[in-house]
Amino acid sequence: MVYACCPANGMKTGQQVTHKNGGRNPQQTQQRILEAALQEFAAKGFAGARVDVIARRARINKRMLYHYFGDKEGLFREVLRRKIAERAAWLAGASEDPTERLPAWFQLACRDREWIQLLEWEALQWGEKKVIDEERRQECVGRAVERVRQQQAKGLLDPSLDPGQLLLSMVAITAYPVAFPQLARLVTGLSVSDEKFQKQREAFLRQFGALLRGKKDGAAG
Repeated sequence: MVYACCPANGMKTGQQVTHKNGGRNPQQTQQRILEAALQEFAAKGFAGARVDVIARRARINKRMLYHYFGDKEGLFREVLRRKIAERAAWLAGASEDPTERLPAWFQLACRDREWIQLLEWEALQWGEKKVIDEERRQECVGRAVERVRQQQAKGLLDPSLDPGQLLLSMVAITAYPVAFPQLARLVTGLSVSDEKFQKQREAFLRQFGALLRGKKDGAAG
């Protein structure tokens, strides 16, 4: 999935680069840069990541990287935007039923550990301070909270629960074992990557999801 990006120097993506680099495909080049950047940021965080390592992994020179993304922060911002868009597209197809949605979120966390690691590094480096691209990310989260509110209105989720706290709790319960695999192993005796653990977790999340459903009409109080 390819999205346009706007480098800090105002030049549009791919402009002039094709001619200067022997007909090189700018979209493929950007994709390689972003994949290499995700690996580096996930492994070392924003502060520890090195642009020269990213360029070497992407098989390009740093000048081209700066041309496309402006600087390290611009590159980090684009990695975040694409990952958020990618995950939003995947989650949009997930069931609204919490008994299916929670296991699906857990499956996604298991498949996308680099994203979890990226968020962990961000938490360590920024704490409660403003993070990169915060306004845009708040808008995205705000839409997610609104979807929870709509699901509550449909009776899919308990309407007595605060929608923001509910969303935060749903994210936490599905991502925590992947974010802290050592604690998951200490508690259960199983590794998060173990198929047995994943099946147990998914079964638990289905049960837990049932508890989050709203009461049906006529149900006992």
